[in-house]
Amino acid sequence: MKVSVFRKGHFNAAHRLHNHNWSESENDAVFGLCNNPNYHGHNYNLEVKVTGEINKETGFVIDTKILKDIIKIEVEDKYDHKNLNLDVEEFKNLNPTVENIVVIIWHNLRKKISTDIELSVRLYETDRNYAEFNG
Repeated sequence: MKVSVFRKGHFNAAHRLHNHNWSESENDAVFGLCNNPNYHGHNYNLEVKVTGEINKETGFVIDTKILKDIIKIEVEDKYDHKNLNLDVEEFKNLNPTVENIVVIIWHNLRKKISTDIELSVRLYETDRNYAEFNG
């Protein structure tokens, strides 16, 4: 019997949506206010879903304390109060859209969570804009 367990996380970060191969006018046309050269910020909300068999000995799919610690180390500590374009290595050459951020987060978490557990990550950039990645 498979069960899904969820854990929420949160971080605040700044970014600029910008393609260095385009002119300023092309960037402005595509990214609008999100192309502000002085950056802009979001209060990101994260939802991590893990699905797997219940361990007969522990009763857990995953120990939520362990999941909490993985999220803190792999997401919150890396991104909270950072400028994603300038401070986070993965985004030095990758536009930090919510789509790209959620994929990077998924890969970082996947390395730390057993492969016999399914992983899905949902990242809210705003209350109305979010992306989800399942691998």
